[in-house]
Amino acid sequence: MSVNKIALVAHDACKDLMVQWVGKHINRLRQISVVATGTTGGRIAAAYPELSVTLLKSGPLGGDQQIGAMIAEGALDGLIFFVDPMSPMPHDVDVKALTRLAIVYDLPMACSPSTADAVLDYLSDDQE
Repeated sequence: MSVNKIALVAHDACKDLMVQWVGKHINRLRQISVVATGTTGGRIAAAYPELSVTLLKSGPLGGDQQIGAMIAEGALDGLIFFVDPMSPMPHDVDVKALTRLAIVYDLPMACSPSTADAVLDYLSDDQE
């Protein structure tokens, strides 16, 4: 399967982790279309200005719902969604909604760096 568009979302304390993950995979991510929620995408764009990132609204201001709409429209090939498991979960409804939509539409989704690695491998052309 060839990757065309992937969404990146990181809540709260996981933003640094997402930036590190992107750095690890920068060469592969340059080959595809990347969309990200506002703050996460801004952090990624600042760290890797050579990477083209389409910024959506900040997650709690509608960015998570924009990602959800893209899932429902079939506009995404994968979702990397780092949820902060140690936060009091102010984004709980957004987490549940995105998770539900990814499952309903059978979209490959990862919630940790190791599963994100696996999803990116699954979506890449390197797979037979």
